[in-house]
Amino acid sequence: MRVFAYIEHKAGAPDDTAAELQAAAKRIDAAAAPVAIVTGAGAELDAACAAAAEMYSEVWKVGNSALEYPNAELVRQAVVAVVPRGSVVLMPHDHFGIDLAPGLAVKLGAAYVPDVVAIEVVAGTELKAVRQEFGGQVSTHVVADISAGAVLTVRPGAFQAGGAYPAEGGRGTEAREVARGPSHANILDKSAEVGALVAKRRYLGRIAAEAGDVDITRQPLLVSIGRGIQEQDNIAIAEELAEALGAVVSCSRPVVDAKWLPKSRQVGTSGKTVKPKVYLACGISGAFQHLAGLKGNPFLIAINKNPKAPIFQVADVGVVADLLEFLPVLTEKAREMRLTAK
Repeated sequence: MRVFAYIEHKAGAPDDTAAELQAAAKRIDAAAAPVAIVTGAGAELDAACAAAAEMYSEVWKVGNSALEYPNAELVRQAVVAVVPRGSVVLMPHDHFGIDLAPGLAVKLGAAYVPDVVAIEVVAGTELKAVRQEFGGQVSTHVVADISAGAVLTVRPGAFQAGGAYPAEGGRGTEAREVARGPSHANILDKSAEVGALVAKRRYLGRIAAEAGDVDITRQPLLVSIGRGIQEQDNIAIAEELAEALGAVVSCSRPVVDAKWLPKSRQVGTSGKTVKPKVYLACGISGAFQHLAGLKGNPFLIAINKNPKAPIFQVADVGVVADLLEFLPVLTEKAREMRLTAK
């Protein structure tokens, strides 16, 4: 059984989930070398394939002028044309993956398991995965028969990227040497296997979000607040902490929906994608829509009074406390440390 990872990319750079999918693939079959599938057109596709070749021992390039812009209908047709039946295909559980995966599973006659956060056991053709329901409040253990293959969407951030595949030795060592050459011999061009691509919808273009007073995508340290802040007046508590830390305040969707902060401060699939070095999640439950906006594996500190909040499953440090009581104490300590440092 072969394992494939569909690599999303932008401006020739693979998404951070490329390395995470590799880690998830290793949980399915530790001995197998997952194959990266990269679709697109032109120079951006070539650059994305070259970058993927530094992580994967084998990359399948699927180029077509119709794939220049992201359209799940067309990508689905292209992937079906090249992936062998009975394979396992992984992709990120984001807007595009949610659009692409179900129909792909139907076309391949494969099992479909969405929003996977853990893969516990794979024995023969039985795959045991964990996914979350009701905004992450309930974990569901799913058993799937993958004898005819499977399509899984993997929650971004659920699997820790373990570095480039070549670093793991064996075939990877050879692949790393090949990948450094100008020809990238581990990139296989599968474009000729794809026929005419036709879709009922067409891609019109991207509309850039309005710029806010602060660009949270460029901040190394974010103090992010969620529903646990309770009311607008309490945002001042988070702002004081951010000032003491030299950080910027961001938020989850409920804060924007309540019109307490502008849309430009929202982190998540319907907001901004951020890559801070440190991320303080204050009163945020940890729904995948929010976590999908975190890239680059930041050091995540979660503060929540609910000990069962899903955010604690991905946090590096978890603090079970009322943020309205804890944040002022943390702010005071941060100020003391800055004074001592001077």
